[in-house]
Amino acid sequence: MAFYDELETRSADQRATDLAVALPLQIAHAQAKATGYGAAFAAVDAGAVVDRTALAKLPVLRKSDLVAAQKTAAPFGGFAAHSTAGFDHVFQSPGPIYEPAMRGRDWWRMGRGLFAAGVGKGDVVQNCFSYHLTPAGMMFENGATAVGATVLPAGTGQTELQVQAAFALGVTTYTGTPDYLKVILDKADALGIDLSRLTKAVVGGGALFPSLRAEYADRGIACLQGYGTADLGSIAYETPAMEGMIVDEGVIVEIVTPGTGNPVAEGEVGEVVVTTLNPDYPLIRFATGDMSAVLAGQSPCGRTNMRIKGWMGRADQTAKIKGMFVRPEQVADLVSRHAEIIKARVVVTRDGEADSMQILCEASEGADVAAIEASVRDVLKLRGAVLLHNRDSLPKDGKVIDDQRSYD
Repeated sequence: MAFYDELETRSADQRATDLAVALPLQIAHAQAKATGYGAAFAAVDAGAVVDRTALAKLPVLRKSDLVAAQKTAAPFGGFAAHSTAGFDHVFQSPGPIYEPAMRGRDWWRMGRGLFAAGVGKGDVVQNCFSYHLTPAGMMFENGATAVGATVLPAGTGQTELQVQAAFALGVTTYTGTPDYLKVILDKADALGIDLSRLTKAVVGGGALFPSLRAEYADRGIACLQGYGTADLGSIAYETPAMEGMIVDEGVIVEIVTPGTGNPVAEGEVGEVVVTTLNPDYPLIRFATGDMSAVLAGQSPCGRTNMRIKGWMGRADQTAKIKGMFVRPEQVADLVSRHAEIIKARVVVTRDGEADSMQILCEASEGADVAAIEASVRDVLKLRGAVLLHNRDSLPKDGKVIDDQRSYD
């Protein structure tokens, strides 16, 4: 079978039809079962949220919001559909944020990406993601089990023992961070141990540099990337076509201007915001803090879902200017105060030994520079020169705050 299931090859019309059914049900379920959404979406008509346009009108939930909510509203800040006792696992991520999980088949949906990488029955997966407090180890084990593979729950460290186990058990597949596989292979070389049965790798949690992928390919290992988070599970995954990452069938991905919930144009870089259709943990418009962009067209592999370019940095562009923090949310507030501003970008440089700030604004005719500069002082608490630009003249790289100061 070429595909994990029939969902991967749906037509655009069928996807829209399915979304118009699934999305209102998920919103209504969250309102009824998760107290946090019951409050946040009190005025939302779930039946009207039938497409991406309607979804984009709902508020964004950020990790900082989740941390704050979990401190005051246990369990899980009111954003899960069950109590702690209703889940099989509870994990912890920095914040701290506590994430629930179930043992059910492919609960994190990692199996789809593993299947695309050719992992299945007969494979032995050496899973080198951590099993300690954080969920990555269990996420990939759950997915490997879903595709029928056998799992060696190796975790991290004890590299010599990892090499010995890989040889003794005939490991065929590695899952873990991109660079730790090289550590294992180099140790095997030093020990004179043949790990040539290892021909597949699915990696995440760090950058897979082209040179490293090429080194693995030279060793006969096809290495693909998965993109996910502890909160959401799988978001997107690579296929052997290696032309972008295909969005998972169990989530809806939006790319928005950092600091806002406003979707950007296709191809423009922005923050990844995800809505999951998981009924146990129905995160809606959850901001990952990661940057990416939509890749136009369809993958040559035949899967028809949206593609993204993969991880392109972090959305938190907060900069300290003249001793004051300036955040993307403040820039969004500035834009919202002036109907004539289409888009704004704060540029930070050095003028001698002092910080210098300019605010570049795409604006319609008649924009009042003095009024905008007054808002800059009010919102950003700093003085800065406002420079007006024509529509679509600023870079489409996702930057709201462009810090050009050298820190060398």
